[in-house]
Amino acid sequence: METNDLKQFMTFRSRGEIRMPISVIKVNDDFILAIYKGRKGPADILIRYRQKLKNSNWSNIRTPKHIHWTVDILIKMFQEEHLTKQFIDELMKIWEKEIQPMTQNERDSLELTELLNYDRETLERFRELSKYGEYNVKFLLLLAKLLMLQEKTNYPEGQLFQTLLKKLKEGEDIFSILQTATLGRLR
Repeated sequence: METNDLKQFMTFRSRGEIRMPISVIKVNDDFILAIYKGRKGPADILIRYRQKLKNSNWSNIRTPKHIHWTVDILIKMFQEEHLTKQFIDELMKIWEKEIQPMTQNERDSLELTELLNYDRETLERFRELSKYGEYNVKFLLLLAKLLMLQEKTNYPEGQLFQTLLKKLKEGEDIFSILQTATLGRLR
C-alpha cells in the first residue's frame, strides 16, 4: 500500500469526527502503526495500529496499551531473559536520554519512518527476540518510543513507563508489574 492508501486505511470515526492520521508506517507485513492528534493537550498524540490476523485479514484499528507490550516483554523474558533485560536497558536509555516532550509543531511534523531510521543497529542486536511473543522488536521499539513521547508530552513529571521498565528489569512479582501496566487499576 502507498502512504496515501495507508492513511486512508488507518482513518476512523470517533464522536462523529473523522480522524485522519498525521503519520503512518507499515512496520512489516503484520503491523501498521499510525499517530493522530490527541485530545489531552495541544501536542498530544493518539497511537493506533492494525494487525494482520491469522485469516490474513486486518484487525480493526486498535489502541495499544501498556499492558499489551508488558505481557509481550514478559513472554520474551521467559524465553531469552538476558537479551530481554538488555532490550529493557536500551528502552531505559531511550527514556532518559532521547525522548523529550513535543511541541504541537513537532507532533504535526512527526514522521514514524524517521523515528525508527537511526535504530537499525538496535533492531539487529535484538532481532532474536522477535521469535517470541506477539510483537516483533521493530514494532515494540516504535511503540515504546511513541508511548514515551506521549507520556513525556502529556505528563512531564510522569514516571509510569520508567517505573514499569524498572519493575520488569528487576523481576518484580507479576501482580506488581501488571498493576503498574494497567495504571494501578487491578483490584
